[in-house]
Amino acid sequence: MLHLRMITPADRTEDVIRIVERTVGATHLAVLTDAARNPRGDIVLCDVAREAADGLLARLREAGIDRTGSISVETIDLSLSKRAEKAEEEAPGEGADAVLWEHLAESTHEESTLSVTYVAFLAVATMLAACGVMLDNAILIVGAMAVGPEFGPLAGISTALVQRAPTLVWRSLNALLVGFAAAMLLTAGFGSLMDVFGLFERSMVEAARPNTAFIWQPDWMSFVVAFLAGIAGTLSLTSAKSGALIGVAISVTTVPAAANAAVALSYGDYGQTWGSAGQLLANLGGIVLAGTLTLLVQKLFWARHHQRVKVY
Repeated sequence: MLHLRMITPADRTEDVIRIVERTVGATHLAVLTDAARNPRGDIVLCDVAREAADGLLARLREAGIDRTGSISVETIDLSLSKRAEKAEEEAPGEGADAVLWEHLAESTHEESTLSVTYVAFLAVATMLAACGVMLDNAILIVGAMAVGPEFGPLAGISTALVQRAPTLVWRSLNALLVGFAAAMLLTAGFGSLMDVFGLFERSMVEAARPNTAFIWQPDWMSFVVAFLAGIAGTLSLTSAKSGALIGVAISVTTVPAAANAAVALSYGDYGQTWGSAGQLLANLGGIVLAGTLTLLVQKLFWARHHQRVKVY
């Protein structure tokens, strides 16, 4: 269940009440008259089954409540109520399958912002991966993949393409491209510094590296793995099962490929540089394609699903 809190102008409160009352899956409606001060108005509270929430939010936005007042949504971890159980039973579909498009757009918007923290995480992850490829240490590679924050902008691109939001597309692309460029530049400098201290050397790059050589040798399996990871990552975002994102992070080699490209370039090994760049592009492309197709399928499914939701 989700909890909605709305601030509405007094002359729009009855309209909001009717919208909530006509939504199958909504319950626990409460109205606090003249309780809001900024903006001034009434406070309307209700609970709604997750599978009915997207439709309710869409109707509230059509009524202009997001412009004249406010709409806040919170997840209810525990609700001991027969009415809540009945509301969830009446709402068609399963809550775990429901997509809250407003929440998805907002979360991907935040994750797609080019910030100092985002670049710092990506740079540190790339440096960790550089240590992993130079030492041929798979554990360091996995750790670096878990630290990398690049899935946010990738999910942002997919969401923006499906929702036809060009501003978010460019915002996400900016975060992705500038972030990786900065991280690779810093990693190249880090590699040069490590070389000065004798911790990195050219022979490490040119070694066989059986545990990490796949990073600069992309093939169709690289794309397939990235595609599957993109599906899993998108589903984890839309179903609020964020724990699956860790599995997604450590199944694709975006960060290690960027790290290997940066280190190889600093040593003049252009073969590995181009191979790593190909691996990076294959992973990025596979994730974006999978995320976009997954969201399109979910959007079509829920469009048909909402036609079955009874609105009186």
